[in-house]
Amino acid sequence: MTNSNNQKPVVLVIAGHDPSGGAGIQADIESISNAGCHATTVITSLTSQNTSKVLDVIPQDPEPFRHQIRLILEDMDIVACKIGMIGSNKLLEVIVNELTGLKFPIVLDPVLSSATGKKFSDDDFCKNMLTSLLPLTTLITPNSIEATLLAQEDNFTAAANTLLNYGAKSVLITGTHNETHKVINSLYTKQDPLIEYHWERLPGTFHGSGCTLSSRITALLALGNDLKKSVEKAQEYTWLSLKHGLNLGRGQAHPNRFYES
Repeated sequence: MTNSNNQKPVVLVIAGHDPSGGAGIQADIESISNAGCHATTVITSLTSQNTSKVLDVIPQDPEPFRHQIRLILEDMDIVACKIGMIGSNKLLEVIVNELTGLKFPIVLDPVLSSATGKKFSDDDFCKNMLTSLLPLTTLITPNSIEATLLAQEDNFTAAANTLLNYGAKSVLITGTHNETHKVINSLYTKQDPLIEYHWERLPGTFHGSGCTLSSRITALLALGNDLKKSVEKAQEYTWLSLKHGLNLGRGQAHPNRFYES
């Protein structure tokens, strides 16, 4: 039953936990909460990591994971969903089974490895993501490395088209890893021309920028914005959170997702 006094759209987040708070579930909660939405969270995997390295990824058991998603969907009026790092093929299967047929937008941030180099996936996982999860996805937000790895294409446009052909409705490829003067992010859909966004390249590296961007897009969609506006406004928010970033550890900086306050 919908609570008529509920003023906040509810966003389901399915992602991993980062103890440093820079990436993962905590990044998603901060980005979504700052937008004015409520984040309800199901953790796919625990990790042993800090701002410099990742040692371990410990996926949840599939059945408790399934129960957590199902109980939230039974109880709350979810209006959008963000999926981040998953951690295992079994958890991927649960996500697909539980979300198939639901009508809210789904944003997928395909975290295939950490910024420090730890792999979170293999070829079998990538294949299953393409064939089973992409058809449910409103937007997939890979960085350029993830896009080419997932699609098995060297060219970004070819990679985007491959992801669209597997069923994703739109693809935002981020260009922070490319050796360009400015960071160029590219939005692809089947029906519209390519849109490129150019951003000043900031010094240093950041822990959780992709989580910040994808969860902010999800929140903006939950608030009723269309895809293009959500993508544009979320990039601006993410860039400013990086510009005001915090050096809380000895490695990568944290995005300051509450820079406005």
